[in-house]
Amino acid sequence: MWIFLAFLLVPIIEIGLFIQVGGLIGLWPTLAIVVLTAIIGTSLVRSQGAQAMAELRRSMAELNDLSRPLAHGALILLAGALLLTPGFFTDTCGLLLLIPAVRDWVTGQIAKRVRVQGFQMGGAASQGFDDPAGYDSRNRGMGRSPANGPGVIDGEFEEIDTENPPRPGNSGWTRH
Repeated sequence: MWIFLAFLLVPIIEIGLFIQVGGLIGLWPTLAIVVLTAIIGTSLVRSQGAQAMAELRRSMAELNDLSRPLAHGALILLAGALLLTPGFFTDTCGLLLLIPAVRDWVTGQIAKRVRVQGFQMGGAASQGFDDPAGYDSRNRGMGRSPANGPGVIDGEFEEIDTENPPRPGNSGWTRH
C-alpha cells in the first residue's frame, strides 16, 4: 500500500512543484535548476559513496559491525537515484539523504521497525544475539559453531600432491 501511495503522490507533488516554480521563474530557469541539481548531486553521490566504501572497508578490516556502513551505502545509492529523477521534491529528498546525520536518523527509524530473525557470519548460523545452544554471536563467529564447541576452529584445506606436482605454466587454458 505504501509503495502504491508513493507512486501516486510523488508524481503529483512533482507536477505541482514544476507548475509553481515554472510559473514563478519561467520554463528555462526551472529546467536549468533540474539539470544543475542532477549534475551537482551526481558529484556529491560519488564523493559520499567513496567515503561510505572506505568506512565499509575499515569496518571489515577491524571486524566491526557492518550494518551502519552498509545502510549508509544503500541510502547514498537511493539518494543518487532520487537526484537523477527530475523534480524538486525528489532532489530535496536526495540531498537530505546525503547528510550523514539524516542517514543516521533514517536508519534509526528503520531499525525500530525491523527485527532480525537470523544471520550467518563466518560459516556459523545463529538465531539471535544469545543462542540457546551457547553460541554468542557478538564474538563475530569466526568459524565457530555451536555444534563444534569453543575449542574447535573450522577451516578449509587443499591436499597438495608432493609426488606429482603440477607442471609450471600449465594453467589448463592453453595447450603445452
